[in-house]
Amino acid sequence: MFQQRTLKSTVRAVGVGLHSGDRVTLVLKPAPVDHGIVFRRTDLPGSAPFRVGPALVNDTRLSSTLVQDDVRVGTIEHLMSAFAGLGLDNVEVEVDAQEMPIMDGSAAPFIFLVQSAGIVEQTAPKRFVRVLKPVEVRDGDKWVRLDPHDGYKVALTIDFQHPAFKKSAQTVCIDFATTNYISEIARARTFGFIHEFEYMRMNGLARGGSMDNAIVIDEYRVLNDGGLRFEDEFVRHKVLDAIGDLYILGHPLIAAFSGYKSGHAMNNKLLRTLLADEANYEFVTFEDRDTVPSSFHDLPPLSI
Repeated sequence: MFQQRTLKSTVRAVGVGLHSGDRVTLVLKPAPVDHGIVFRRTDLPGSAPFRVGPALVNDTRLSSTLVQDDVRVGTIEHLMSAFAGLGLDNVEVEVDAQEMPIMDGSAAPFIFLVQSAGIVEQTAPKRFVRVLKPVEVRDGDKWVRLDPHDGYKVALTIDFQHPAFKKSAQTVCIDFATTNYISEIARARTFGFIHEFEYMRMNGLARGGSMDNAIVIDEYRVLNDGGLRFEDEFVRHKVLDAIGDLYILGHPLIAAFSGYKSGHAMNNKLLRTLLADEANYEFVTFEDRDTVPSSFHDLPPLSI
């Protein structure tokens, strides 16, 4: 049986919120079977915890933000991407601020946190969402799409007319049957232009942003010491974001995701469109590991 996963122990981290600049304490705790990924604001006594789901993503202007009864938890996509990459199904996430800590701007620190806690299998089958029909969302020249596929594949194209963005490095196709999430995706950092950071700060945002947690670009080049971690780090980070946004579904997808100039809003709208028609998908489990699509065979082992 291909089983659900949770943490072996509780783990904590402290960081800074990208937009608020506030100190944030994050606590990840083990959770029981079928609990899902549940967020709790510990700085708001009496506020109800809430389980991730596309309908709760009610702010996508700069990140994916969950909103329930005026309680917000923002910038969850990097953490959710790490959970997806490690195959975690059930986690209690506690945070004492309105957004996740940005860490280094990638999912790698969250991978390290989970590896520190350890992972255990649980006595229930993992539930997948298998896409049965093509589902597409368009907005002008931008689009995102899910297609039936016996595995999990992500293909994205970005389009920036800027000297720092090589044309050959703005498209990527990752098939997780042959590619490892931790080594090839998790370390890709978020990015932005220096004039955007300056504008956001004037409007009370990006107060925690720096070259320690983002790739910063001026009119001509990348300003960070050491440059890029991958030649195509920009589009790889968009893949990281998409994986996190899609995992807000609460279950791993068996599908091929593709997009052109996609973002958090379109990724969320795609999930809502998928769920709007039950003919688009089905829930499946695998009693025999040999029947699991190859994309999921190489989830990190439980010894991490």
